[in-house]
Amino acid sequence: MRFPLALTAKMARHIISHKIRRTPKFALVLQLEPLHTCNLTCTGCGRIREYSTSLKDMMTLEDCLGSAMEADDPMVSICGGEPLIYPKIEELIDGLLDQGRFVYVCTNAMFMRKKMKDYLASIYTPALEPTVLKLIEEKLISEKDAETVRKGKHDQRPVIKPTKWMYWNVHIDGLEYTHDLIVEREGVFKECVEAIRMAKLLGYKVATNTTVYKETDVKEIEQMFEFFSSLEVDGHTISPGYEYDAAKKDMVKRLGKQPEDFFLTRKMTREKFAKIEEWGQRFTLFGTTVYQEFLAGKRELTCTAWAIPTRNIKGWKAPCYLMTDGHYEHYQEMLEKVDWNKYGVVNGVARDPRCENCMVHCGYDPSGALGTNYQRGDNWKNFKYNFSAKPKPYYEGRKINAFNGASIGKGHLAEAKAAINPRTGAKSAFQNDASEPAAAGSCGTVDTSQRDELLAKISEVRKS
Repeated sequence: MRFPLALTAKMARHIISHKIRRTPKFALVLQLEPLHTCNLTCTGCGRIREYSTSLKDMMTLEDCLGSAMEADDPMVSICGGEPLIYPKIEELIDGLLDQGRFVYVCTNAMFMRKKMKDYLASIYTPALEPTVLKLIEEKLISEKDAETVRKGKHDQRPVIKPTKWMYWNVHIDGLEYTHDLIVEREGVFKECVEAIRMAKLLGYKVATNTTVYKETDVKEIEQMFEFFSSLEVDGHTISPGYEYDAAKKDMVKRLGKQPEDFFLTRKMTREKFAKIEEWGQRFTLFGTTVYQEFLAGKRELTCTAWAIPTRNIKGWKAPCYLMTDGHYEHYQEMLEKVDWNKYGVVNGVARDPRCENCMVHCGYDPSGALGTNYQRGDNWKNFKYNFSAKPKPYYEGRKINAFNGASIGKGHLAEAKAAINPRTGAKSAFQNDASEPAAAGSCGTVDTSQRDELLAKISEVRKS
């Protein structure tokens, strides 16, 4: 089947039990943000800007686990910020698994290999040596890393272990050039690929999550799916880029760009996602076929943002993951106090102007599962999609020219580097020959002064 039976059964039982009890609103997936600190400054992400005054704050472990109990949801998506920066991420994952929940760790992958090396060290015996040698051969760990692994792990802290109940959910917005440009740092795509390869060798479940923007080449997205299918990833989440307030403000203030030049309108979304049903047959796309039809412009859905609530350092964020009109102390309080009829698009009319162009999965994917705009045959379509055979890996994807940026000297900083000092070639300012990701040790917001300085200098060179 396309999705793990345990996940499908757990989600179905959860929905059916609430339907029987006639619960008007309930959570399907909790978006848990234990902190907003991040080591990247991705274009289009408003989190570290919206919560810029509280980047050093974080939720306690007890608060995180208590929030999952309060929402009583089958699945928790740990996001942020970069969740692998959270000091008790291992304890958090273990705690959620102990509660019987599926866990998605939404990460930019810059710390993934470090966490997986900790796991290797915790289980190392001589019998594991072939795996260690394979990782060295594949250049996924260094000889120095291997020696550290062989010494074993001597502290009592937990590690992130492979399990069918947890997915690494890696942010990928295109092939190398595009992805590195969007995350505003060269070398990130390469690290993502190496982390995914290492994870699959060690038996982890791995998914990717992608946001599509106005300038996104649809053919490139298809190639991206083909490439990661060849790496045997377990699934993909894909959603349109939406011009929510925090991201729009950052776009104008920090980057000097107009939001309409970057984000999608509803019409553009339908054009970009015209082939999503075809992609859903070729690749394992998470979500419902009903949501795919919505993205392709074949039907309308009503927003059910309350089904994928967000809990962060300030409380339960309302009305949704992207818009903030308030924070509440408890999930049930948020459900009762928010006037949900003020939001979303109904019959083509936006109840709130901010909702006009939103078709994001956190608002509309649960609508397909909950049957809020039910059409005859929807249940069968979703059932058939879930229980159909999982698409086989597309090994031809290995021929895709995925490394089309910094790896071949054509990264988004290449022109700037060449203009400043032609003798240096096009090597990225952030390029690092070591096995560890470039600048991965930073736990605050990234200092982009080097990048900004380079771009300023290239502008000066052009003028002269």
